[in-house]
Amino acid sequence: MCLYILVSYASIIACAQSNAGSDLLPDRTLALVKRLVALTISVLLYYQALLSTNSPILSPKVRFHGRAPIIVICFLLFLCWSWNFLRLPESNASQIHPIDGLLSAASMQHDTWLQQASTSKTLDQCTAEYRRRFKRHPPPGFDAWYRYATERSSVVIDDFDNLMDDLQLFWAIKPAEIRKRTYEAFGDWNEVAKLSIRSGKAEIGPDVRPTHRWMLDGVIAMMNNYIDKIPDMDLGFNINDEPRIAIPYEDLRTLQKESASTGPSKGVVLNEFSKDRAPSWNYSAISETDGPPTPFTDQSFLPSFHTYGSTSCPPSSAARRLHLWDTRSLCTTCIAPHSTSIFLSNWTLSASPCHQPDLAHLHGFYLSPAAFKPSHSLYPIFSQSKAKGFADIRYPSPWNYIDKAVYAPPPNASDPSYDFPFANKKETLFWRGATSEGLSRLGEWQGMARQRLVHLANNHTSSIRFPIFLPDLNAHEGSHYSVHSVPASLLPALGLNITDIHLVSKIDRCWDSDCPTQAREFGLSEPSDFQSHWQYKYLIDLDGAGFSGR
Repeated sequence: MCLYILVSYASIIACAQSNAGSDLLPDRTLALVKRLVALTISVLLYYQALLSTNSPILSPKVRFHGRAPIIVICFLLFLCWSWNFLRLPESNASQIHPIDGLLSAASMQHDTWLQQASTSKTLDQCTAEYRRRFKRHPPPGFDAWYRYATERSSVVIDDFDNLMDDLQLFWAIKPAEIRKRTYEAFGDWNEVAKLSIRSGKAEIGPDVRPTHRWMLDGVIAMMNNYIDKIPDMDLGFNINDEPRIAIPYEDLRTLQKESASTGPSKGVVLNEFSKDRAPSWNYSAISETDGPPTPFTDQSFLPSFHTYGSTSCPPSSAARRLHLWDTRSLCTTCIAPHSTSIFLSNWTLSASPCHQPDLAHLHGFYLSPAAFKPSHSLYPIFSQSKAKGFADIRYPSPWNYIDKAVYAPPPNASDPSYDFPFANKKETLFWRGATSEGLSRLGEWQGMARQRLVHLANNHTSSIRFPIFLPDLNAHEGSHYSVHSVPASLLPALGLNITDIHLVSKIDRCWDSDCPTQAREFGLSEPSDFQSHWQYKYLIDLDGAGFSGR
C-alpha cells in the first residue's frame, strides 16, 4: 500500500509539473500543490499505520477501510487531470483583444471614482463624510469652500485623497517646527520662493528669480477669489520642475506611525483660525544657529534613482536590492506587475519605482536631472508635480491657469490648424518637443523617454522588432489574438506607420559630443505653432524635466 501511495504521489507531481508556469498553475502554486499532496499522503500513511496495528486510537466507526486511501488518491489525480484539461491559454494569446477589456475596466473604475467623489448633497453630509473618511474635523472655513465648490458645479466634493496623502506626514511635526523649516527652506540658492499672506493679501518674497516669477503670479491669481479666507502664513514654492523631498523608508515609516496616531480634537470644534498668527512667522526671532544653512544639497547632473528616487521603497523591494547594468534588454519582470500582455493596465502602479529598478536608466530625471536640489528631511515644499515616492506637497500648476499654453484655434475652417470635428482630423499620432528631460554628457540621452520615443517612431530601417498584438487568421475557432514580433520595416504595411514625432530646433541640455551625436541620430524639425496640434486625432504628452505644461 505504501508503495502504491508513493507511486501515485509521483504521478500527481509529474502532472502538476506539466502545468508549471501556466497562467492557471504558476510556479508558486506548484510548490503549494506539492506541499498539500505531501501533507495528505502523510496523513494517509499515519492512519494506515494505525490500522495495521489495530490501534485503540481509532474507533470502529471512524476507521479507514482499505480502499479509502485509494479513493482519496484517485480524487487528487482527478483534480490534477482537471488542471491539465482545463488549462487556460498562454498569456500570449487571447480570444478578445486586451484593449477591449482595459477600456471596460477603465470605464467602470472611472464611474466608481466619480460616484464616491461627490456623494454628499448638503454641507452637513459633507462634513460628516469628511470625518468618516479622514478621521479628522474639516478645517476652519470648510463651509465657505463647500459653497464655492457647489456654486461652480464641482464634480469633487468628498474626495481629498491626494491632498490628504501629501499633508499626512506633517501631522507628526509640531506647528512651530513647521514654521521653522519653512523659514530654513527659503532662499535664492535653495530655489524655493517665498509667498507671504497677511490680512487677506499675498506678497511675493524678494528672492524670486525674474524668469520664474510667473509661478508665484499664477498662484496668487488662483487664490484671489478666496484669499480673504486664508490665515496669515508663509509658503515655500519650488521654482524647479524636479521634486525636492525624498524621505528614506525607515524615517518615512516613523513619520507615518506618528502622524497616524493623531486624530480629531475631543474638545470644542472651532470654525476659525487662531488670532494674531503673524508674529509666529516672525523669523527674526529664530536664531541663525537653530537650523542648517540650507537643508538641500545640489545633485544636478548626477544619477538620482538610487540616492533619492527609490529611497522611500522598502529595503526588500527590487529597486533597493537590484542594480541593473544590462540596459539593452527589456526588464520583463519590472513591467509585469502593471501590465496585461504588452499593454499598460495599471497606470497608478506603473508610477511606482519600487518594483522597477530599470527606471534608473529610463528617464532623464533619474539619469541626469538638470536642476535638482533635494533633501532627505521633511520640509513643507509646494511643487507642481513630483515623482512617486517624493513627499512634496502638490498644487495645481499655474502654467495652465494663466494660459502659458493657451487653446486658441483659428476661427476660419480654411486654416489647416482649425479644430475640426474628431472624425475629420488626420489619422496621425503627433508630437513636437525639445530635449528638456535631463542633461546628457556621457550618452545618458539614450535612456531618456523623449529621445527613446523619437527613435522608436522613426528608426524603421534597422533590425529592431516590435511586439504587436495581432489577430491569428488561421485560428480554428473565432478570432484569436497573440503577440507577434514584427520587424520595423513591416510597420507601414500594417498601417501602423502613422506617426509625426520629431525633436525641434536644436539639441538642448547636452555637453561635448552628445550634442552633435543626437542631432545626427534624430534630425531636427522646425518648431510648429502650438495651435497646429488640433488638426491631429492623436496627441501624445511626455514628461519634461518634471511636469508637462501642455
